[in-house]
Amino acid sequence: MSAVQFNFQRYEKKYVLTPSQYEQIFSLLQQYMQTDQYGLHTICNIYYDTDQYDLIRRSIEKPVYKEKFRLRSYGVPDRADEIFAEIKKKYKGVVYKSRIAAPWEAVQDMITQGRVLPASPQIQAEMQCFFRRYPLTPKVYLAYERIAMEERLDPEHGIRITFDRNIRWRPDKLELFAGDEGRAVLPEERIIMEVKTPASVPLWMVSLLSECRIYPGSFSKYGTCYQRYIAAGQFPVRTKYFLQRGQAYVK
Repeated sequence: MSAVQFNFQRYEKKYVLTPSQYEQIFSLLQQYMQTDQYGLHTICNIYYDTDQYDLIRRSIEKPVYKEKFRLRSYGVPDRADEIFAEIKKKYKGVVYKSRIAAPWEAVQDMITQGRVLPASPQIQAEMQCFFRRYPLTPKVYLAYERIAMEERLDPEHGIRITFDRNIRWRPDKLELFAGDEGRAVLPEERIIMEVKTPASVPLWMVSLLSECRIYPGSFSKYGTCYQRYIAAGQFPVRTKYFLQRGQAYVK
């Protein structure tokens, strides 16, 4: 597969749901939205940071501008599979994401040796500038199960909603192909809903959120790992997650 790249901007709002809130809002959304072609799937990430965790510490302070770098795969990849390298920025509530895709070793060469990939020159230059500015190394592995919904009338450019659950992390085995085991980030069962729009949230969505008594909440997966475990010196006991018949369960 040839390398691909994406460069886009959007608004994102997060909501921390209980299982009952999730069931209610997911049911009501069916009249406006549909589950995308991927269904329930696993997302795997490796977050990079400085030795002092400057990126996540700055992000937790909620500045006007913040940025981060991560590697991502959809499912546990093989070494030859393409993975995504992403820079994600947020400025005054608007999220900007630049990413490219290439096999693991090629991405590692880009990060450590400045290798040029067959991607957008603008995105390539942006990443090289990012690496020069920050001495980055892999710090945290994060995985979770996701269901994504797209707007029925405008699946390409309309509102998109994701639901993430079984969020887990580990501070070692920082390779995407090393399995998806990890410690639960949250002690209680919660689902993170994220509403992603090119502009303002439509009125029908505002109405559904009000009906379900669901309100925006600040939540960062990587930030929660850092605050609850890394800064506190806690070490994870890994748990294996499985997907079966459309449901995620723990062993």
